[in-house]
Amino acid sequence: MYYLYILLCKDNTLYTGITTDVPRRLKEHKNGGGGHYTRSHGAKRMVYTELLLTRSAALRREFEIKGLRREAKLALIKSVRFKQKGFSLCFRESEGNI
Repeated sequence: MYYLYILLCKDNTLYTGITTDVPRRLKEHKNGGGGHYTRSHGAKRMVYTELLLTRSAALRREFEIKGLRREAKLALIKSVRFKQKGFSLCFRESEGNI
């Protein structure tokens, strides 16, 4: 299983990525081991995750989310029904649109 995630950076920008382990990936971003973007913008906290069944589905969803404007990403984050441990968690049962 894979997770799509949206990370809030220290400069209040949003970074989107995929991983198989959300806590590990957040730690990597915070320690400068993440991608170039988060090394330069600083990782603050996870604000959204989606659980997807395959890497292919996660990559497609990542591409879709990265194409959204900031306002749409914020609306997505706010629309989540379940919040736990400081980040939003969304379980996607299908690979269709929201």
